[in-house]
Amino acid sequence: MENLNKYVEHTLLKQDATKAELIKLFDEAKQYNFLGVCVNPCYVELAKENLKNSDVKIVTVIGFPLGANTTKTKVFETVNAINDGADEIDMVINVTKLKDRENDYIVDEIKQIKHACQGHNLKVIIETDLLDKDEIKLACELCIKGGADFVKTSTGFVKNGVGAKVEDVKLMYDTVNFAGLQVKASGGIRDKEAAIAMIKAGAARLGTSSGIKIVS
Repeated sequence: MENLNKYVEHTLLKQDATKAELIKLFDEAKQYNFLGVCVNPCYVELAKENLKNSDVKIVTVIGFPLGANTTKTKVFETVNAINDGADEIDMVINVTKLKDRENDYIVDEIKQIKHACQGHNLKVIIETDLLDKDEIKLACELCIKGGADFVKTSTGFVKNGVGAKVEDVKLMYDTVNFAGLQVKASGGIRDKEAAIAMIKAGAARLGTSSGIKIVS
């Protein structure tokens, strides 16, 4: 498969990442012409500074990694991130509200955050490791109602979690494709074989810290 680099969001979200590691990430993203980088919100300005004069997208995470912040906090974070120079927003869904079937809460939160994105892409992380198949489908349906642009599998922060699974990506794709939403697979994608399997299942983006290994 060609142009694998244009699926990759080169990701560094670990809490002990150093500035030197982040700058290395940005340099690698430019070198390998990755589609984007994904970093925590406090590093969006650093990314902007290091990626100017390149077409690498700056992606950041909101309500990360638990999704349990108040909607008001997530909206504030989103506005702040866009103002700092983020091109795309990956928000974490409130998994408890989803499991308790507080559907209106989920839809309203997505709508508010999408509005705060000011026209930029919004991806909703549904955390598939914590959901059964019916819950994955429901989460995707609520993302459609909320006006999201993408559904995303995982944060990569669930203890003993697997991350993206081919069958989950396919289920997500089958649920949202008719409505024009896309799928981002993330978590545990560590080689070319896994990357291609995710793309064949319907993923339009790959969130991974193994981008160089995948494209090499």
